[in-house]
Amino acid sequence: MSDTQKFRWVFSFLMSLLMSGVMSGWVTWIVAGLNGHFFASWGSAFITAWPAAFTIVMLCAPSVQRLSQRIVMTRHVAANQPGA
Repeated sequence: MSDTQKFRWVFSFLMSLLMSGVMSGWVTWIVAGLNGHFFASWGSAFITAWPAAFTIVMLCAPSVQRLSQRIVMTRHVAANQPGA
């Protein structure tokens, strides 16, 4: 496995853990509040959300990175045009 492939797997793993952890915690807090079952509910939501988040990051991250680069580079080029 190349370093690029390893990076993609590690990035996807870490990003999906972060996003599914934060989002499942946030939504659990909004829906159920901070009660005695909060951590059990959050854990259940996280276990359900993480595989989907990992799959989405693996499939979508390269396209989102290319789109982000296109947006940034277009703005960079436009900002450096005379009269901008």
